Amino acid sequence: MADWNLLGKLLEAAQTHSTVVGKVWLTVLFIFRILVLGTAAEKVWGDESSGFTCDTKQPGCQNVCYDRTFPISHIRFWVLQIIFVSTPTLIYLGHILHLVRMEEKQTQKEKDREEEQALHSEKQELLAAEGGGGGGGGGGGGGKTKKAPVKDGQGRVRLQGELLRTYVFNIIFKTLFEVGFLVGQYMLYGFQLKDMYTCNRWPCPNTVNCYISRATEKTIFILFMLVVACVSLLLNLVEICHLGFTKFRKGLCFCRARPKDAEPSEAPNDNYSTVDAPRGTENKSDSGIGGTFERPENKRGNSNKKTRDDDLKLYSEPFDHAKEEFIGCAAPRLTRLFL
Repeated sequence: MADWNLLGKLLEAAQTHSTVVGKVWLTVLFIFRILVLGTAAEKVWGDESSGFTCDTKQPGCQNVCYDRTFPISHIRFWVLQIIFVSTPTLIYLGHILHLVRMEEKQTQKEKDREEEQALHSEKQELLAAEGGGGGGGGGGGGGKTKKAPVKDGQGRVRLQGELLRTYVFNIIFKTLFEVGFLVGQYMLYGFQLKDMYTCNRWPCPNTVNCYISRATEKTIFILFMLVVACVSLLLNLVEICHLGFTKFRKGLCFCRARPKDAEPSEAPNDNYSTVDAPRGTENKSDSGIGGTFERPENKRGNSNKKTRDDDLKLYSEPFDHAKEEFIGCAAPRLTRLFL
C-alpha cells in the first residue's frame, strides 16, 4: 500500500484551521482508519486471492468466480474511501493558502504604493522649495474598503465569509461521500462474509462451491470499519449543527446588544415633558383674572386620560423598537450564513 505520510502532513496542516469537532473527525480518520488500515487490515487480506479455492480443476474457473465474488478488494475500496473523504478537507486547506497568499500580495502592493507616494511627496516638496509650482498631485485613491485579515492575532483562521462557505461545503461533501461509500459497500458485497460462495459462470462446467479463508476475522474488520465510518458521518452532522448554532447565537447576542445603546434616556424625557405640560398650564389658567373657569373635575379627568395615553405610548415604544431592530438585524445575518 502507498505511503500515507504526504496525506497525513496535509491533513495535519488542515487540522489547525478546523473547529473542535473537525479536529475530532481528523483524529478518528488518522487513528481508526489510516493507522488500522496500514498496520492490521493489510495482513488480514494478504491471502485474499491465494486463499480463495473452488472445488474444480477447470482452468480459469477459480479466477472468474473470485472476480464475481469480490469485484474490488476491501483494502482498495477503503483506500479509495479515505482519499475521497479527505479531498474536500484538502480543497479547504488550498482555499486557506490561496487567501493567505492573496493577502500577502495585497499587503506588499500597499507597501509599494506607500513608498511610491512617499517618494512623490518628497519630489513635490523639493520642487516647491526650489520655486514653487503647481500644487500637490492627487493623493492615494483609496476608495476600497479594506477586508478583514484571514488570520487573527493568534494565527487562527477566521471562519467568516467565503471561507465559512467553503468549510460548510467541505462538511457537506464529506457527508455525501461517506453515505455513498457505505451504500456502495453494501451493494457490492454487504457487511458480512460467508464461508462458502457458489458460482456458475463460464468456463466453470457446472455450479461450483468456492471457499474463502478467515471469513470471521474479515467480517470483524468490515464491521469495525463500518462503525468508524458511521462515527465520522455523525461527527459531520454534529459539526454542521455546531456551526449553525454558533453563528445563530452570535447574531442573536449582537441584536440584543444594539437596542440597549439605542436611546435609553431620550424617550422618557420627551414623553414626561409632554405629560407635565398640561399641569403647568392648568395652574396658570386658574390663577388668571378674567379667564374662563373650568371645573376641576374636567381638568383632572382630561389630564389623567392624557397621562395614561402618554404612559402607554412611553412603555410600548421601546418594545416596538427592539422588535424592529431584532427583525432587521437577525434575518440578514442568518441568511448570510449559507449565501
